[in-house]
Amino acid sequence: MPRRRPGRPRRDDQRPTRDLVLDAATALFAQRGFDAVSVRDVAAAAGVDVATVAHHTGAKAQLYDACFARVFTAERAALEAAGERARAALTAGPTDALRALHDLVDVFVDFLEDRPETTALWLRRWLEPQRHAELDRRYAAPLYAQVEQLLAAASAAGALVEPAPHVTVRSLVWAVHGHVVALAAGTGSGARERREFRAFVHRFLDGLYPPATA
Repeated sequence: MPRRRPGRPRRDDQRPTRDLVLDAATALFAQRGFDAVSVRDVAAAAGVDVATVAHHTGAKAQLYDACFARVFTAERAALEAAGERARAALTAGPTDALRALHDLVDVFVDFLEDRPETTALWLRRWLEPQRHAELDRRYAAPLYAQVEQLLAAASAAGALVEPAPHVTVRSLVWAVHGHVVALAAGTGSGARERREFRAFVHRFLDGLYPPATA
């Protein structure tokens, strides 16, 4: 059987080599954190050589950044359409605006449930909040700001009352990350956990933004 040439992806996985490297790196950084992962570890997990990793992503710090950048791009794409629908619903009245916010939260929960490595990657980074803080500025803050601005616009339009959108957004984000951790721990029924958490976030929104009374 011919040996696979160094630096080439496995024959049974024809994805682009950069994707293989980022998949492997994301999984390893999520499991171990930045310091406990070497470029050699990533190369071995991706089935390529160290030079190939460096060629596609640069040094380890650049590789780490690339993992967060890719997650950010995917999350932004997932939230963008739901955010636009929610913004368009602001002029349709409180009921439609709140329904659109429910849909936006569902999209966010779906995204993290389907990609639990995203939560693990961020939690590892947040264990050392002073290190790599630029990742938050580049890849978390813009998404938070997008939803905060949406809530502020909804409040200004009279669709809901929201005095502290930054607190609301961060509270929901942390709640969803905690939910994903619980799913990964497997302490209960996954289907039941998903169902109950989904019901919780919808109750949370309804409690925050009750219908206006005459």
